[in-house]
Amino acid sequence: MRSKSELMSLLEDSNLSTTLREIAKKTLEGERISEEEGLHLFNHAEIGYLGILANYIREKKHGNHTYFNRNFHMEPTNVCLYTCSFCSYSRLIKKREEGWEYTLEEMLEMVKKYDGEPVTEVHIVGGVLPQYDLKFYADLFAAIKKHRPELHIKALTPVEYHYIFKKAKVDYAEGMRQMKEAGLDSMPGGGAEIFHPEIRDEIAGGKCSGEEWLQIHEEWHKLGMRSNATMLYGHIEKMKHRVHHLESLRQLQDKTGGFQTFIPLKFRNKGNQMSHIPESMVIEDLRNYAISRIYLDNFDHIKAYWPMIGREVAQMSMAFGVDDIDGTIDDTTKIYTMAGSEEQNPAMSTRELVNLIKMVDRKPIERDTLYNVVTDYSEHVFEEDTVYKGYVSLPVVNKDN
Repeated sequence: MRSKSELMSLLEDSNLSTTLREIAKKTLEGERISEEEGLHLFNHAEIGYLGILANYIREKKHGNHTYFNRNFHMEPTNVCLYTCSFCSYSRLIKKREEGWEYTLEEMLEMVKKYDGEPVTEVHIVGGVLPQYDLKFYADLFAAIKKHRPELHIKALTPVEYHYIFKKAKVDYAEGMRQMKEAGLDSMPGGGAEIFHPEIRDEIAGGKCSGEEWLQIHEEWHKLGMRSNATMLYGHIEKMKHRVHHLESLRQLQDKTGGFQTFIPLKFRNKGNQMSHIPESMVIEDLRNYAISRIYLDNFDHIKAYWPMIGREVAQMSMAFGVDDIDGTIDDTTKIYTMAGSEEQNPAMSTRELVNLIKMVDRKPIERDTLYNVVTDYSEHVFEEDTVYKGYVSLPVVNKDN
């Protein structure tokens, strides 16, 4: 395996520091690096070195497979009680006329628009408002399941759950139990931002703390359920805050094993209170993916959210530890387009997504939310596409037929 030989060559590289050679040795032997070594990587490791280590781990876990799914997003509202300084998406209540607030019936109609389409997941996140309470979401999840039982509901972040559970006067354990009973299948990773209070209080003051975010995911994992995790990087945080964030996730994963995917989220500076802060360069994005892959030894997957970073960077990220690039999202997703993401109309047909992956010699695997394989597209070619709402109805033929 080429990635192994490249990694072994680092052990003999006299130009590397003793610490970097030791980290390479640990990577080869499957040993965990320390917080100090993680910080050393952020401060001293070059991009080529990081790529070799991260790609070795990626290929050891997944070979050349790169995963995606067919999903659609629903955002109940972009009006919010909170005023996070990095957010370009939400609108304050006093300016709620600039936003939207959908009813349960309107959201169910959005789901029905995908009837007959081969989507496997609905992803639901949005702003925090009093009317979107525990009962609202329990009724919404139950209505979706009644209409389309097989559709996986991945919904709401701890920011939303913290608020609605507090309003309903239930603790986290009881609240998550009720959500599961209503039809919730998994939790997305949003709302994590940066856990360290030194940064979190400044950019996201007022909403759930880093500890509370972790507690809610822990309660969900105790129910035998899965979730994702994120980190918002590239703003006012220092490298030590990134390491603290990764270590907090690694510790909880050791305890519960409930996380399946980590998604680094690039700070975008359009239309928010932090617009004066320059965005990270592509090389820093790739470094962050790679170090995340190296550090989070107990996470199965590292995802690059292609609408946020653009298609070309998503392709490059697959050489820096990334094995998932999300799904065939359509332009109902506004959270990152409103912040100035690379993709202002984030939609890719499955053919486009498959070809994007194949162009960098990876094998495209359509998955469901829990990483069960739906279709292996590595040996398929497409007939004529039939486009619907950013998705494609996909007749396929095997090359051997």
